[in-house]
Amino acid sequence: MATIHVDVVSAEASIFSGEAKFVALPGEMGELGIYPRHTPLITRIKPGAVRVERADNGEEEFVFVAGGILEVQPDRVTVLADTAIRGHDLDEAKAEEAKKAAEEAMKNAKSDIDFAKAQGEFAAMAAQIAALRKFRKK
Repeated sequence: MATIHVDVVSAEASIFSGEAKFVALPGEMGELGIYPRHTPLITRIKPGAVRVERADNGEEEFVFVAGGILEVQPDRVTVLADTAIRGHDLDEAKAEEAKKAAEEAMKNAKSDIDFAKAQGEFAAMAAQIAALRKFRKK
């Protein structure tokens, strides 16, 4: 069976590196599904869940990314994430708190730049909460 090597990295650490049968993630224009021998591609990714079906045991790895860049080659997928958190490390209470703080920052923004920053943080936290809830359903 053909496999594809997957690397998910953030500025802080390598989050996942291994062989996979399939990868799904939130592309800028919609959900992307990548199998081995996929056509080369570079695109931005939105905040959301990266799902990796491992080749060794068939289990699904789950990583939340807060946006970034995806590079696909026929034998390799590289996700360069702004922030990446393993599914089992996500904390819904912290994410809810950060979402509320971002919402408050949007209300109190003194400039368009402050508002845009707060809006981006709000969107990332909302995506993290949605991804966490999806992960927990499994």
